[in-house]
Amino acid sequence: MLDRSGDTYLYLQISEVLKSRITGELSPGDLLISEAGIQREFRVARTTARRAIRVLRNQGLVHTRQGEGTFVSTPGEGAEQIPLYRQIADEIRERIMAGELAAHRPLPREVTLVRQYGAARETVRRAIALLREQGWVFTVPHRGSYVAPEERRPTS
Repeated sequence: MLDRSGDTYLYLQISEVLKSRITGELSPGDLLISEAGIQREFRVARTTARRAIRVLRNQGLVHTRQGEGTFVSTPGEGAEQIPLYRQIADEIRERIMAGELAAHRPLPREVTLVRQYGAARETVRRAIALLREQGWVFTVPHRGSYVAPEERRPTS
């Protein structure tokens, strides 16, 4: 199904498979396969699954409701694109909430996030600045950004 040795990224191949399901089998409002489901079905890493969903979200084909899942959009419903820095901040916040990134531990390095998201350095910096403003992370000068302790994080 996937061409793992080809010249097309796996997440793009997966997004095409999901896109064909959306246009063929699924209707607006239907729940799309979860990240975990994509990981199992296609035997890929979580970041690959997230990227595949992000492609569909950016195309306006799906929308995600936090805590509920990703749903097939009605035409025009998902057309509003969320800026990439907000998407990055949302994913980092989800990782913090899930316990993948622990309190007082460093966030992934800026260069790692730039590569992971295919984003500009300034985009990653904006995402971290947003998380800092919201209270999810704190920055130690010349050392980096760290996950805030639970008692300092936002309650909602």
